[in-house]
This record gives sequence, structure tokens and C-alpha cells, in this order.
Amino acid sequence: MKSGALGLAGAGLSGLFPAWARSGTPGLRPDSPTLTGEDIRLSVGHSLFEVGGRSGHAITMNGVLPAPLIRLREGQDVRIHVENTLDEDTSIHWHGLILPFHMDGVPGISFPGILPKQTFTYEFPIKQFGTYWYHSHSGLQEQVGHYGPLVIDPAGAEPAPYDREHVVVLSDWTFMHPHQVMAKVKNEGGYFNRQKQTLAGLLRDNDPEERMPLSERIMWGRMRMDPTDISDVTGSTYTYLINGHGPGENWTGLFRPGERVRLRFINASAMTIFNIRIPGLPMTIVQADGTHVRPVETDEFQISVAETYDAIVTPTEDRAYTLVAESIDRSGMGRATLAPRLGMTAPVPPLRPRPTLGMKDMGMGGMDHGAMGHGNAGATNHAAMGHGAPASAGADHAAMGHGSGGMDHDMRDESLVPPTVKVGVGVDMIAPMPVDRTGDRPLGLENEPHRVLTYHDLAPLTPFHDKRPPTRSVDIHLTGNMERFMWSFDGRKLNEGAEPIRFARNERVRVNLINNSMMNHPIHIHGHFFELVTGMPHGHPVKHTVNVMPGGKASFDLTADAPGDWAFHCHLLYHMHAGMMNVVKVRPMDDKGGAA
Repeated sequence: MKSGALGLAGAGLSGLFPAWARSGTPGLRPDSPTLTGEDIRLSVGHSLFEVGGRSGHAITMNGVLPAPLIRLREGQDVRIHVENTLDEDTSIHWHGLILPFHMDGVPGISFPGILPKQTFTYEFPIKQFGTYWYHSHSGLQEQVGHYGPLVIDPAGAEPAPYDREHVVVLSDWTFMHPHQVMAKVKNEGGYFNRQKQTLAGLLRDNDPEERMPLSERIMWGRMRMDPTDISDVTGSTYTYLINGHGPGENWTGLFRPGERVRLRFINASAMTIFNIRIPGLPMTIVQADGTHVRPVETDEFQISVAETYDAIVTPTEDRAYTLVAESIDRSGMGRATLAPRLGMTAPVPPLRPRPTLGMKDMGMGGMDHGAMGHGNAGATNHAAMGHGAPASAGADHAAMGHGSGGMDHDMRDESLVPPTVKVGVGVDMIAPMPVDRTGDRPLGLENEPHRVLTYHDLAPLTPFHDKRPPTRSVDIHLTGNMERFMWSFDGRKLNEGAEPIRFARNERVRVNLINNSMMNHPIHIHGHFFELVTGMPHGHPVKHTVNVMPGGKASFDLTADAPGDWAFHCHLLYHMHAGMMNVVKVRPMDDKGGAA
């Protein structure tokens, strides 16, 4: 997206929403106006978008934000003609779809991009079913509206029957130009963090459950990091949208009491991880990233950027329910309503107290925190890990190597990473003892009294097609410098000559993601699904995106069965733009030089 003046000639003021995203929609029906069939046309262009009484520039498809719903069926073929009316290149990536690599839509990796005033035709078979989405992979266009939902109906019976369905697209909107946003965080990593802890705040906080021990605060200070630095871009500039509607606009989805209502959640945001709950209404998760899971009931779940979850709710009362999408750092929320009639509302809960990072988030999850005065190391309870337990105040951080002069060395100990990791100015932390955190409750939800979904709760409805054990293991370190906003894999950015990740065609490989930072990173691989290794007896969920928690690890088993060049990256848009991206090369190609 260009940083200069943005021409809006011919752009209409968009309070224009596609039919599926309008408030008061009865849900998706056979007669709903969607893009379907074997021949579909999209036009990428400029629009004005209005929310909260202000208007700003957007890049939209067919003039609406979010983009039109594309609905396809497993087993069909599709041609999608994309016209670029912009004065800059654009693209569309079909997120989570299995297709030939040259149709994947990543400029510079799988195709050249769509030039201004040109049309490109994507053509591929539909080999799957589920809830997906599509978005630009050019510059920062995704931040300003270039995204939309995609639903693929199964060729056979639906294992999770429902009476009504709604698509719920979550996103974040800022009136600041994306290049300005990038410049702000590059200049000051915590620029948008308006919830920083201060000495005055520490002194006036008399609640031992909320107060961080002084010794731990000193430790954070030595690292030049802030325990409230959870999201790079926050509600200080973002308005959180549900189907393009701000919290005050209250998007409403209708139901009849007693119906089974399927909610297809898509996190299409640029930078925001959301915690989803519907007070008074349990949710049964039936799909994750478009793949069926054994139904599991929960009261709240976290959806990282680029993930999708399908949940079925069964409201039995003739009343409204508030759908809350709270940002992970509690700086704001998206809000919607499920109701029998338009105009009904339910109480909107206030934002919960801001969470803070702790010892596990520093990559110290494998240490004996109990012996260090931090309580039970086996629990994922950050309050017991040093966010208020009085015993923490007496912890001997100097003995832990965090005393005077020791912190910087121990948090950047090069002996903990292989020589293939470039430890330079772009790496300000190396996790001392990262542990698998796929079973941890997400940050801020550790002590909620209700049920909270974790990856360990997800089990595939049917076994993965490839039952071979991995023949080798690959470690990939997620690296960065939070203060300078530098992000990479193994200390090397894509645009600085990072060596591609090479897989032999059809090999079975275990990929270990080691997070050497105190940020969450949703890691996405194009063209493939993987089994997320949870160690649970009920099997491993099949996904295309996994959120790797701060200072933690996550492993997945991958069958490299898609020949070609594929993007592999953090799906936090500005992290990817800063360099946290690489190319996966799967060889050999087929006889014609393309994907099979």
C-alpha cells in the first residue's frame, strides 16, 4: 500500500456491507446473495469506510468491507477473476486452501502479483470443506479492509448439523495509515501501549493479587521490557470490528429460540488476538481451521490471528445475548448481539483487568519456580508465578542469574541456540527454558472460573491421513527485538537472504517452533495442514495456523505433500512485514514443473 496521497476518485462512502454482514441478518440461507458457482468475479478498489462517526480510506473487494462471502462446494472447480483497479499491485491469498502453489497468491513467491489495471484469474479444484478466508498478501493492504470470508460445504453429510448459521469476521481498524503505524512501532516498540505500569501505579496498588513484586519489576527493568507489552498495536488506535461494525453499531444476528446456530468465527485482523465469549450461552466447538473436531463445549476460547473456529450455540430463551470479542491486552473489544429480534440488546460486560506477562512468558517455564519463590511451577497460574503471590517478593533473582549484570547475559545466552541462529541486534532474548505451552490457558484467562478452551481440548473427528512417524526434526526459532520492532526466524529476515526451509516431497517431518520472545506469534504455513502435537491420547488436531505462546514451544508433524514454493510466516501483519517470514520449498516438482 503506497504511503503517499490516496486517490479516492469514484469511491463511494461505505457503510456498504455485503448482505451476510448486515445487522439483523437472519443468517446464511440458500437464497442469500453470495458469490458462488464455477466463475466468480472480484474487483479490488478504493472505498471510504465509516465507523464510529468517522470515515477513512479502505481497500475493498466489490466495494464492500468485509469482502463478499464466497461459498463453494467440495469437489467443484472454480475460476476467480480478480480485477485490480488500484494504482498499485495487489493479490489475493486463499488462506488455508489446498491448491497448486502458483495459485496461492503470494507476490514474489508463488506469482508476480496483480499489476495495476490488470486482471488475474485464479483457477483451482476445491479439495476440502470448512470455514476459511481470503486476503491480500501485498504490502499492508490487509490492514485497510482487503479480506473476506470463504465457506466450503462438504460433498457428503455434515457431521455437526445446525438450523441456522452466521459468519462472524473479526478485524481491527485504524484511521492511521498502516505505514504510519509501522513507523511508530519501529521508532518505539511500545508506542501504542497505553497501559504501562508506572512507579506511581505500583505504589498506589495495595492489592497483593494485582501488585507485581518489586524484585520482579527490577528484573523487567533490566531487560528493558514491560510486562504489559502484550500487543504491539492496541485499542489506543484500533476499533475492533465484527462483520465490519464497531462496538457501538452492535451487529445483530437473529435466531429462533431452540435453534442450533452455527457461528463461523474468522480472525481476519492484522494484529489482534481475541478472547471470545457469549455470557450465558455455552459454545460447542465443532471445527478448527476448517477441519472437524470432536465436539467440545466451552465458555470462552482464544482465537489468534488467521485462525478460524466454528461453534454451535443453542439459545433456548427469548432474549438477547452479547457476543464479546475482547482483545488479548484488554484495551478494547468487539461487540455483537445474538437475538430473536432486531433492536434487542443484552448487558455488555466491562473490560476485564489488564493481564501482565510472567515467568513462563520469559521462557522460564522449565525452571523450578516453586524453589525460586514463585509458587507452583506446574500450574499455568500467573498470579501464583509472581504476579501477586507474596512469597515472590522474597525470590532471590540474583541467585537465578537475574541479579546485577546477570539478566542481559542469561536472557541472551547464545549457547542455548544452534549456530544456525544469527544472534545479532535483531535478537534481544533467548528463552532460557522454553516449554510446550499448547495446554496452557491463554494469558489473562488462567484464573477464570468458567471453562476455557486450549489446544489440548481439540481432537480430530477422523484420524489424519498420514500415520507415518516423522523421519526427522527441524527447529525454527522465533526471534526478535521488541524495542526495535525487528522480527525474524532464526535471527534472519526474508529480505536479508534467509536460507529457505527445504522439505523433500512427501517426507514426514516434525517442526519445533521455539518462541524466543515475549510476544504471541500465530505461525501459518501455506499449502499444507499439519498435526499439532499435543501429546493427548485422543489425537492431534489438524490445523494450518498455530499460536505459539510467549517463551514457549509448539511442535507439529507435517507431510510435505505439496510441491512448490510456499510462504511460511507469522500472521501478525507488521511482524511479517518486519521480516518474520520465510519460504518453504518442497521438491521435486511434478513432471510438468508444477504442483501435482
